[in-house]
Amino acid sequence: MKKRDYKFLLLTSILMMVISFAANADIYSYTAKDGTIHFTNLSPTGHGKKKYKIYLKTPDERKARPGVVPITAKDHDPARYSRYDASIMLASKTHSVPQAFIRAIIRVESDYDYRVVSIAGAQGLMQLMPATGKRMGCTNPFDPHQNIMGGTKYLRHLANLFNGDMVLTIAGYHAGEGAVRKYSGVPPYQMTHNYINRVLKFYYQYKKKYP
Repeated sequence: MKKRDYKFLLLTSILMMVISFAANADIYSYTAKDGTIHFTNLSPTGHGKKKYKIYLKTPDERKARPGVVPITAKDHDPARYSRYDASIMLASKTHSVPQAFIRAIIRVESDYDYRVVSIAGAQGLMQLMPATGKRMGCTNPFDPHQNIMGGTKYLRHLANLFNGDMVLTIAGYHAGEGAVRKYSGVPPYQMTHNYINRVLKFYYQYKKKYP
């Protein structure tokens, strides 16, 4: 599989250092002669208008793409989706990460079940690996508040590391920041590509309620 270099131009505000996303941004792509696929949320103009094509439209016209197999939550109470609102709001304000983005990560990672443990050992709502959790100050990954604060802090770290690039932030959260650096873009892992698509799908859904 050829190296894919995703250049999704969503930059942080220099003053506020927050992830900023266009409300109704379509995503465009084109494949270069060497097989590298380039992505942008900026409407193509000039020469780029001919080579870029719509990759997906957001939010309502976008067709859901196959994602990774979702985790089956043991907690089936629909109230779980609003149970952690206070912690998500605080994490959003503390680390300048949009609520919709935090909620999308939680939805894909654990489906809002704080007891989830992955085969790889990731724990809790935002599926923090033990070492990452400790780096982010999370001493008890099964404490929902600690997990959300730690996971959001890590999202902020990744966003700063990748200059506010939303797709690379998501890829780093899933595959590791080292893998993103190694490939200078989204790693060529199908599971990571699927993960990105699922997070984006939920992000646009949540953005309608949590702008």
